[in-house]
Amino acid sequence: MRLSRYFLPVLKETPAEAQIVSHRYMLRAGMIKQQSAGIYSWLPLGFKVLRKIENIVHEEQARAGHVPIQMPIMQGADLWRESGRYDDYGAEMLRMQDRHGRDLLFTPTAEEMVTDIFRSHVSSYKDLPLTLYQIQWKFRDEIRPRFGVMRGREFYMKDGYNFDLTKEDALHAYNRHLVSYLRTYERMGLQAIPMRADSGPIGGDDTHEFLVLADTGESEVFYDSAVTDLTFGDREIDYDSHDQCKAILEEFTSKYARTDETHDEALFNDVPEERRRTARGIEVGQIFYFGTKYSEPLGATVQGPDGKPVPVHMGSHGIGVSRLLGAIIEASHDDKGIIWPEGVTPFHCGIVNLKQGDEEADAACEALYKSLSALGLEPLYDDRKERAGGKFATMDLIGLPWRITVGPRGLKNGVVEVTSRRTGESEEMTPELAVAKIAGIYEGHMVRGL
Repeated sequence: MRLSRYFLPVLKETPAEAQIVSHRYMLRAGMIKQQSAGIYSWLPLGFKVLRKIENIVHEEQARAGHVPIQMPIMQGADLWRESGRYDDYGAEMLRMQDRHGRDLLFTPTAEEMVTDIFRSHVSSYKDLPLTLYQIQWKFRDEIRPRFGVMRGREFYMKDGYNFDLTKEDALHAYNRHLVSYLRTYERMGLQAIPMRADSGPIGGDDTHEFLVLADTGESEVFYDSAVTDLTFGDREIDYDSHDQCKAILEEFTSKYARTDETHDEALFNDVPEERRRTARGIEVGQIFYFGTKYSEPLGATVQGPDGKPVPVHMGSHGIGVSRLLGAIIEASHDDKGIIWPEGVTPFHCGIVNLKQGDEEADAACEALYKSLSALGLEPLYDDRKERAGGKFATMDLIGLPWRITVGPRGLKNGVVEVTSRRTGESEEMTPELAVAKIAGIYEGHMVRGL
């Protein structure tokens, strides 16, 4: 993409309503525009990152053997009355009627709807296990929407639902999801710590939230600092193996890590004093096991091995796809702007032409642009007739991890400058080596075979 043809409405000043870093930078970098309280339009740069995050979620769900579907945003109220949640859910649910007076709701979550799909089409234990998921817009009418996409009313979310014959199988699904989420977050450059949490209106006794540590987090968290030393890395896991998935869960949840709702001061005091930490955390996902809470009232049963009907055991698993943009920025920024991790950056590198209109500089930038594009990379070429300082400020604000700077002086020596956004370090090299360097960096971040 050439910046002269792109829609990137950057702002020099910070809007007064932006209270936290991610909200400020998403507005200033032209990623979103507020339409009403807690509801945003996603502009090209923000939409591009949203899709990068969504693709990683899809890839890791596929790796774990989960099946994508798409359910409607609007639901009829009858299913919620059948489960008993229609009146219990509270004012966060947006209720309305159509022209015929039928009660509708804007989906806050979809346990009832997916259970109805299951009970309509699955009747035998031989069709289990089964996990269905979607990535879809949701709406919860927050009392005080704030902090941009971090606490909006409309949000983009991955919600998955497992159906299993026994509690043991359903807990394996729980463990499997924990493993897939660890992989997902690490691919986005995040350390999301699984913490024992409260189930809220979803219900169930087993639940973990995944939290990214940040000063602006909405939750107070208590943890053993040893959990921050854990990484999943490149290890290969057989998702069908109960033992392997359980071992990963135990590795990542055996150390003390809880949100304020489930904090136990006595257990926390058992942690060595030098490792006790209190901080703020941003919730970016949650997994639940709730047994037959929905399958029994909704009649989601299968014929068991003995021929008798058995209510299936269920769980649900969510990732806040749109919220993740804010969380990543909160965890990765400086006073100049965003610093995108390579896994989710909207463009793989920026090309800055220091003297637009100079024949040699223009030709060198065009050659870099074509070479990077031919390798499947997406460069953003700043070909505007703008002063160098303005071009650098834009690149720093939008946070591309790598920048190639091209100018007449360097070209006389046959070199361009490659700069890391994270460290600020620059290195001169030939254009060919610059292309090879950028390609090598992203080799591990391209779409993986599944």
